[in-house]
Amino acid sequence: MADAVLKVEGLSKHFGALRVTDDVWLDVLPGETHALIGPNGAGKTTLIGQIAGEIAPDGGRILIGGHDVTREPAHRRVHRGLARSFQIACVVPSFSVLENVALSVQGTDGHSFRAVRPAASDERLNAPARAVLEEIGLGARAHIPAGRLSHGEKRQLELAMALVTKPKIMLLDEPMAGLGKAETAQMLDVLRTVRGRCAILLVEHDMQAVFALADRVSVLVEGALIATGSPAAIRADAGVRAAYLGEDA
Repeated sequence: MADAVLKVEGLSKHFGALRVTDDVWLDVLPGETHALIGPNGAGKTTLIGQIAGEIAPDGGRILIGGHDVTREPAHRRVHRGLARSFQIACVVPSFSVLENVALSVQGTDGHSFRAVRPAASDERLNAPARAVLEEIGLGARAHIPAGRLSHGEKRQLELAMALVTKPKIMLLDEPMAGLGKAETAQMLDVLRTVRGRCAILLVEHDMQAVFALADRVSVLVEGALIATGSPAAIRADAGVRAAYLGEDA
């Protein structure tokens, strides 16, 4: 079996008496889409925040590509090959769609940040930005301000901003959040298109999307992992059904 791109070993985090990450062991393999599911308040976003370097764990280790990044800042983890999306899309609304993606290229190509507007005319930045926008279906929207995009298009743009960095692993935090039926279907198609290009740790409440995309699923309840397995195994797990999925899963 290939070495894991991401390893979480015995991770723990508490806020006062509340233990929000409870001895979590997790791995994500190259090219794998690994879904992390659980009820509201299970600690999923806190776990993602620790992996991304936004929250310091109290114990355990985090490894990306074999490197121990537990104490490394977030920007160092980006250079290790990690990309991150958020529950609320983070784009610069006054910049064009293309400029937003070009800015992501600039931030990871080894150059310091130059003035953004001149940098946005740099073909070394624009060429990969245009390519990924075409791939995810936003090519025709490249030159409009990102603030004019629909909510679903902003989520697609954020995915493009992650993909253009050529990550080893993407952390996707509820990419379907707030999407309507048509937008959810579009995002699902986009994720199917990019699936397998890099490892993905997917946090999502939409079980249809989870079971359509995931190679493996891990279930987090009250900060602890209670099961990891194939989508079929998770569907059939009585403990998971009782704790989260329900009898109609």
